[in-house]
Amino acid sequence: MKAVTFSISGEKDGELELPPVFLTPYRRDLIHKAYTNLNSHRFQPQGRHPTAGMDVVADSNDPPTGQGISRVARARGGGGGRQGQGAEVASTRGGRQAHPPIVEKVIYKKLNKKEKKLALCSAIAATASKELVRSRGHKVDGIESFPMIVSDDIESISKTSDIVKVMDSLKLTQDIRRLDARKARSGQPRLRGRSKKTGKSALLVAKNATSISKAVGALQGVEAVNAKDLSVLDLAPGSDPIRLTVYSRSAIEEIGKIKSTHLEVMVRTQ
Repeated sequence: MKAVTFSISGEKDGELELPPVFLTPYRRDLIHKAYTNLNSHRFQPQGRHPTAGMDVVADSNDPPTGQGISRVARARGGGGGRQGQGAEVASTRGGRQAHPPIVEKVIYKKLNKKEKKLALCSAIAATASKELVRSRGHKVDGIESFPMIVSDDIESISKTSDIVKVMDSLKLTQDIRRLDARKARSGQPRLRGRSKKTGKSALLVAKNATSISKAVGALQGVEAVNAKDLSVLDLAPGSDPIRLTVYSRSAIEEIGKIKSTHLEVMVRTQ
């Protein structure tokens, strides 16, 4: 299986033999499962202070019955304004929570290694499908060759002005401008500092993405990642396959080093 490669000026400069990873069948269910599990690794444990809502002097009557009032714990005297009011327990003002969240709750979801590897390979192979990329909402008019592979010159770019020219030559600017139509939120999200949600545009995969990461920092929705660090979280944001992805030639060679049981089986059967 061969793919056309382009220069940073948008011209065809040859072909490249794709590694067996791109022969992996498309598994939407497995990609979704991998995203759900890997996304949980970003969660921050949260809990409540052990004595939250209980730092008051409040007790039930002793004995609790025969007083003509409920058995709820009530604040004691001492000059405060809440003497006799229900306090400390879950059903009262300023009381504790009935079942508060605890730090010990297990929120880190595990995933089998083979499933994780198969999901990654499936997501990488899906980037070669123009229909899947378009179904996610990306603008791909005029782009004929998938997966998109560019010469290694793109890895040395460190200026935003230069990467913008490359995006224009590869016809990717139309997808970046797609995000300009997003409207600002109103209501509670705006009051809490979430007035605008930035979408995802092109993903640049390089063997060494140090320089190019700085260049794309000012382009909304565009990200760059090292090939060895590529994840389902990058390729299928929100577990929705599949993202518009651009590879460098060296990145394809790095991806070809991925080893998995299903790849060995496919190679033997061919």
